[in-house]
Amino acid sequence: MTVATTTLILIRHGETALNVENIFRGRTDIPLNANGREQAVRLAEALRTLPLAAVYSSPMDRAMATAAPLAAAHGLTVQPAAAFHNICLGVWEGQSKRDVQREHPELWHQWVHDPEHLRIPGGETLDDLRARVEAGLAGIVAAHTGATVAVVSHRSVLKAALAAILGLERRYFWKFYLDNGAYTTVEHRADIGYTITRLNEGCHLGERTEELF
Repeated sequence: MTVATTTLILIRHGETALNVENIFRGRTDIPLNANGREQAVRLAEALRTLPLAAVYSSPMDRAMATAAPLAAAHGLTVQPAAAFHNICLGVWEGQSKRDVQREHPELWHQWVHDPEHLRIPGGETLDDLRARVEAGLAGIVAAHTGATVAVVSHRSVLKAALAAILGLERRYFWKFYLDNGAYTTVEHRADIGYTITRLNEGCHLGERTEELF
Protein backbone atom coordinates (compact mmCIF):
# COMPACT_ATOMS: atom_id res chain seq x y z
CA MET A 1 0.00 0.00 0.00
CA THR A 2 1.38 3.39 -1.01
CA VAL A 3 1.63 5.98 1.77
CA ALA A 4 0.89 9.54 0.68
CA THR A 5 3.68 12.09 1.02
CA THR A 6 2.71 15.67 1.84
CA THR A 7 5.35 18.29 1.02
CA LEU A 8 5.55 21.54 2.98
CA ILE A 9 7.59 24.48 1.69
CA LEU A 10 8.32 26.64 4.75
CA ILE A 11 9.34 30.15 3.70
CA ARG A 12 10.68 33.07 5.71
CA HIS A 13 9.29 36.39 4.50
CA GLY A 14 11.45 38.80 2.53
CA GLU A 15 13.62 41.52 3.99
CA THR A 16 12.24 44.63 5.71
CA ALA A 17 13.83 47.85 6.88
CA LEU A 18 13.71 46.63 10.48
CA ASN A 19 15.70 43.51 9.57
CA VAL A 20 18.42 45.74 8.16
CA GLU A 21 18.32 48.04 11.20
CA ASN A 22 18.40 45.15 13.73
CA ILE A 23 15.13 46.14 15.36
CA PHE A 24 12.81 43.60 16.99
CA ARG A 25 9.70 43.23 14.80
CA GLY A 26 7.31 40.80 16.47
CA ARG A 27 3.80 41.84 15.50
CA THR A 28 4.79 45.28 14.28
CA ASP A 29 3.23 45.25 10.81
CA ILE A 30 5.81 46.57 8.36
CA PRO A 31 6.16 46.20 4.58
CA LEU A 32 8.94 44.59 2.61
CA ASN A 33 11.74 46.88 1.51
CA ALA A 34 12.95 46.96 -2.11
CA ASN A 35 15.27 44.01 -1.55
CA GLY A 36 12.48 42.06 0.13
CA ARG A 37 10.16 42.64 -2.81
CA GLU A 38 12.88 41.42 -5.17
CA GLN A 39 13.38 38.36 -2.96
CA ALA A 40 9.66 37.58 -3.23
CA VAL A 41 9.82 37.71 -7.03
CA ARG A 42 12.93 35.51 -7.10
CA LEU A 43 11.29 33.04 -4.73
CA ALA A 44 8.25 32.74 -6.99
CA GLU A 45 10.51 32.09 -9.96
CA ALA A 46 12.56 29.49 -8.05
CA LEU A 47 9.41 27.57 -7.07
CA ARG A 48 7.41 28.06 -10.27
CA THR A 49 7.62 24.40 -11.33
CA LEU A 50 6.30 22.99 -8.05
CA PRO A 51 2.75 21.59 -8.14
CA LEU A 52 1.49 23.83 -5.35
CA ALA A 53 -2.02 23.08 -4.12
CA ALA A 54 -2.21 25.98 -1.66
CA VAL A 55 -0.26 28.93 -0.26
CA TYR A 56 -0.75 29.84 3.40
CA SER A 57 0.72 32.88 5.11
CA SER A 58 1.01 34.72 8.36
CA PRO A 59 -1.55 37.54 8.17
CA MET A 60 1.20 40.17 8.50
CA ASP A 61 1.93 42.40 5.53
CA ARG A 62 5.55 41.33 5.05
CA ALA A 63 4.55 37.67 4.85
CA MET A 64 1.48 38.21 2.67
CA ALA A 65 3.54 40.33 0.26
CA THR A 66 6.16 37.57 0.05
CA ALA A 67 3.47 34.97 -0.62
CA ALA A 68 1.60 37.00 -3.25
CA PRO A 69 3.93 36.51 -6.27
CA LEU A 70 4.26 32.81 -5.48
CA ALA A 71 0.51 32.32 -5.26
CA ALA A 72 -0.07 34.34 -8.43
CA ALA A 73 2.44 32.22 -10.36
CA HIS A 74 0.33 29.15 -9.55
CA GLY A 75 -3.09 30.71 -10.00
CA LEU A 76 -3.77 30.54 -6.26
CA THR A 77 -5.01 32.95 -3.60
CA VAL A 78 -2.95 33.45 -0.45
CA GLN A 79 -4.78 32.06 2.59
CA PRO A 80 -4.02 33.98 5.83
CA ALA A 81 -3.49 31.61 8.76
CA ALA A 82 -3.37 32.84 12.36
CA ALA A 83 -1.37 29.76 13.40
CA PHE A 84 1.62 31.21 11.54
CA HIS A 85 1.34 34.76 12.91
CA ASN A 86 4.63 36.03 14.26
CA ILE A 87 5.55 35.68 17.91
CA CYS A 88 4.46 38.57 20.13
CA LEU A 89 7.57 40.20 21.62
CA GLY A 90 5.75 42.50 24.02
CA VAL A 91 7.72 45.54 25.19
CA TRP A 92 10.66 44.68 22.91
CA GLU A 93 8.73 45.32 19.72
CA GLY A 94 10.08 48.31 17.82
CA GLN A 95 13.23 48.50 19.96
CA SER A 96 16.70 48.05 18.57
CA LYS A 97 18.60 45.01 19.74
CA ARG A 98 21.35 47.30 21.01
CA ASP A 99 18.85 49.22 23.17
CA VAL A 100 17.34 46.02 24.56
CA GLN A 101 20.81 44.73 25.42
CA ARG A 102 21.56 47.95 27.28
CA GLU A 103 18.20 48.48 29.01
CA HIS A 104 17.29 44.85 29.79
CA PRO A 105 20.64 43.09 30.33
CA GLU A 106 19.24 40.13 32.28
CA LEU A 107 16.49 39.45 29.76
CA TRP A 108 18.96 39.90 26.91
CA HIS A 109 21.30 37.36 28.48
CA GLN A 110 18.43 34.88 28.64
CA TRP A 111 17.45 35.68 25.04
CA VAL A 112 20.96 34.78 23.90
CA HIS A 113 21.57 31.79 26.18
CA ASP A 114 18.17 30.30 27.03
CA PRO A 115 15.39 31.84 24.90
CA GLU A 116 13.15 28.79 25.30
CA HIS A 117 12.49 29.79 28.94
CA LEU A 118 12.16 33.53 28.32
CA ARG A 119 8.93 35.46 28.73
CA ILE A 120 9.33 39.04 27.57
CA PRO A 121 6.94 41.36 29.47
CA GLY A 122 3.70 41.46 27.50
CA GLY A 123 4.97 38.82 25.08
CA GLU A 124 4.49 35.22 24.07
CA THR A 125 6.78 32.34 25.07
CA LEU A 126 8.37 29.99 22.57
CA ASP A 127 6.29 27.17 24.08
CA ASP A 128 3.12 29.17 23.36
CA LEU A 129 4.32 29.75 19.83
CA ARG A 130 5.31 26.15 19.26
CA ALA A 131 1.92 24.81 20.33
CA ARG A 132 -0.02 26.86 17.81
CA VAL A 133 2.50 26.31 15.01
CA GLU A 134 2.48 22.54 15.54
CA ALA A 135 -1.31 22.55 15.40
CA GLY A 136 -1.20 24.65 12.24
CA LEU A 137 1.14 22.23 10.48
CA ALA A 138 -1.01 19.26 11.49
CA GLY A 139 -4.07 21.02 10.09
CA ILE A 140 -2.38 21.61 6.74
CA VAL A 141 -1.21 18.00 6.50
CA ALA A 142 -4.74 16.79 7.26
CA ALA A 143 -6.33 19.15 4.73
CA HIS A 144 -3.81 18.57 1.93
CA THR A 145 -2.61 14.98 2.35
CA GLY A 146 -0.44 13.99 -0.59
CA ALA A 147 -0.14 17.54 -1.94
CA THR A 148 2.53 20.25 -1.95
CA VAL A 149 1.77 23.35 0.13
CA ALA A 150 3.70 26.56 0.79
CA VAL A 151 3.66 28.37 4.15
CA VAL A 152 5.13 31.87 4.44
CA SER A 153 5.93 32.99 7.96
CA HIS A 154 8.60 34.43 10.26
CA ARG A 155 11.96 33.43 11.70
CA SER A 156 10.72 32.54 15.19
CA VAL A 157 7.68 30.70 13.84
CA LEU A 158 9.73 28.57 11.46
CA LYS A 159 12.31 27.78 14.15
CA ALA A 160 9.49 26.58 16.40
CA ALA A 161 8.13 24.51 13.51
CA LEU A 162 11.51 22.86 12.93
CA ALA A 163 11.88 22.12 16.64
CA ALA A 164 8.46 20.46 16.66
CA ILE A 165 9.30 18.47 13.53
CA LEU A 166 12.57 17.23 15.03
CA GLY A 167 11.15 16.66 18.51
CA LEU A 168 13.54 19.15 20.12
CA GLU A 169 12.43 20.46 23.50
CA ARG A 170 15.16 22.85 24.60
CA ARG A 171 18.24 24.69 23.32
CA TYR A 172 17.03 24.66 19.74
CA PHE A 173 16.34 28.30 18.89
CA TRP A 174 19.85 29.29 17.86
CA LYS A 175 20.57 25.97 16.13
CA PHE A 176 18.84 27.10 12.92
CA TYR A 177 19.74 30.07 10.71
CA LEU A 178 16.98 31.11 8.32
CA ASP A 179 17.52 33.84 5.73
CA ASN A 180 14.87 36.29 4.60
CA GLY A 181 13.29 34.88 1.45
CA ALA A 182 14.80 31.40 1.89
CA TYR A 183 12.79 28.19 2.12
CA THR A 184 12.95 24.84 3.87
CA THR A 185 11.33 21.70 2.47
CA VAL A 186 9.68 19.15 4.76
CA GLU A 187 7.92 15.94 3.80
CA HIS A 188 5.29 14.18 5.91
CA ARG A 189 4.14 10.55 5.74
CA ALA A 190 1.64 8.94 8.08
CA ASP A 191 4.00 6.06 8.83
CA ILE A 192 7.23 7.94 9.60
CA GLY A 193 6.12 11.50 10.30
CA TYR A 194 8.20 14.48 9.19
CA THR A 195 11.49 14.50 7.27
CA ILE A 196 13.47 17.66 6.49
CA THR A 197 14.76 17.37 2.92
CA ARG A 198 16.14 20.87 2.37
CA LEU A 199 17.09 23.57 4.88
CA ASN A 200 17.37 27.35 4.34
CA GLU A 201 17.62 27.12 0.55
CA GLY A 202 18.60 30.55 -0.73
CA CYS A 203 20.33 30.05 -4.08
CA HIS A 204 17.70 32.30 -5.67
CA LEU A 205 18.47 35.20 -3.35
CA GLY A 206 20.57 38.24 -4.01
CA GLU A 207 22.22 40.15 -1.19
CA ARG A 208 21.56 38.69 2.25
CA THR A 209 21.31 40.51 5.56
CA GLU A 210 23.17 38.82 8.41
CA GLU A 211 21.01 38.65 11.52
CA LEU A 212 22.44 36.69 14.42
CA PHE A 213 20.17 37.65 17.32
